[in-house]
Amino acid sequence: MWLITPVGFFSIVEKPEDRKRDVLTIRARVRSDLAALKTAFLPALGRISESTDTDYRYRAKAPRAAVSKATAEMIGSLRYSNFKSEVAARQGAARAHLYHDVWDALYQLQGNPAFEAARRSGRAQ
Repeated sequence: MWLITPVGFFSIVEKPEDRKRDVLTIRARVRSDLAALKTAFLPALGRISESTDTDYRYRAKAPRAAVSKATAEMIGSLRYSNFKSEVAARQGAARAHLYHDVWDALYQLQGNPAFEAARRSGRAQ
């Protein structure tokens, strides 16, 4: 799952080794995103590791229940009417611009008959 928030951008997955421990792996492109997540919403987040050999340079693990609670707290604390403006206020205009590019790419899904047909038929484009 991708989670794009005013705190940062995260890819949350369950790696094969996570299942037995009931944890999730939270990956990020920027170390400070994970640090901010830990400080603001997820104190149970484990040690942040770094690897230049992986798609996401930074990652940490946290109990599944704690990740679920943290995402619920993010939603519960939401007090803004425009996401990109909130990102600009918290993380700066450069980050807000990147998020706008993501918004723009995903805007192509809206009203696109090919994507709608694929969704109805169960086939991804």
